Amino acid sequence: MRAPAGEMELPPEADRIEGVPHPRETLTLFGQAQAEADFLDAFNADRLHHAWLITGPKGVGKATLAWRIARFLLDRPLEDHDAGGMFGDAIALPDADTLEINHDTPVYRRTAQLAEPRLCLIRRAWDVKKGKHAAQISVEDVRKLNAFFHMSATDGGRRVVIVDAADEMNVSAANALLKTLEEPPKNAFLLLVSHQPSRLLPTIRSRCRALRLGPLDPENLAQALDAAGFDAADRSDALAELAGGSVGEALRLTNQDGIEAYTEIVALFSKMPQFDRPRALKLAESCVGAANVTRYELVVGLIDRFLIRLARTGAGRPPLVEAADGEAKLMARLAPEGQAAKAWATLQQTLSARAAHARAVNLDPAALILDMIFEINDTASRVAAR
Repeated sequence: MRAPAGEMELPPEADRIEGVPHPRETLTLFGQAQAEADFLDAFNADRLHHAWLITGPKGVGKATLAWRIARFLLDRPLEDHDAGGMFGDAIALPDADTLEINHDTPVYRRTAQLAEPRLCLIRRAWDVKKGKHAAQISVEDVRKLNAFFHMSATDGGRRVVIVDAADEMNVSAANALLKTLEEPPKNAFLLLVSHQPSRLLPTIRSRCRALRLGPLDPENLAQALDAAGFDAADRSDALAELAGGSVGEALRLTNQDGIEAYTEIVALFSKMPQFDRPRALKLAESCVGAANVTRYELVVGLIDRFLIRLARTGAGRPPLVEAADGEAKLMARLAPEGQAAKAWATLQQTLSARAAHARAVNLDPAALILDMIFEINDTASRVAAR
């Protein structure tokens, strides 16, 4: 289900997955009830920390939770310490049991349109001249907090900052944000979305309270996909396996026919160490050209995922669910024991680094895909010869 779309025209957003609702437009958060409860417990006990680090794998709902918290804090009135009885006691509000707010409120409408004056969103900026997003969040992006806090101070109430994703700050930006974390303005709350908190400064992590989100199970993943307007049908188990419990990744796989692509990869490798050259060429050629950039990224990522699953199988941790027909039998054959697991894990690291280099220097996609397939076939041959 989608929230009402705003009328304001926006440049491309660094934190949006193409074709799916933005986290601020997502009305329901699935599978993360514990994280929501932890925040509400702190709020109701009047132990609300000024900075929250929302962590977990990509696509499990971290940004959606940040927007739910932001709307809740902005909509919830402050306790009035000046309207009490003769001893000046505050008039206590009833405990909150949900982060959900009325969708007809001004706060909800303004945040949906990025027009809420008490909310500041920090993310990678869109470079109009270059026609792409900046590679990192810059110190200039963070320094706009000074103006935000100054201008919003007269409005009263709470003020909220969302940094999405905090991992993308450069060193100068991180140090600038640290100053705000060390001396936060009154009634200001910072929500830092982080896919890899280990990349953040230890001093930033130490000044935040963590909310940890986990991967979604197939049932919650299917519900999230349905809410986003996608029918997972009978593929929710396979999607959950390939997506690692990530809604964002599952949506990407759904948009790009990822299940079908992975099925083709498994079929190609099912004959190994016998090499199916025509099938390999067809897969490689499907990734050529500017129109197939997303297909290229998808195939490279799925091959990487296949190798990881192979290595885990050899190490005694086979996938609990097949992501394609015949996958379990194939993996048991190609990774029968620990030595094979080590060989596949080493190859996965090698090919992952090679793929990153190839993308950086714009090598021919077909050549890279074929090179990966050749290397996998060679490793399969060595495993079979043992």
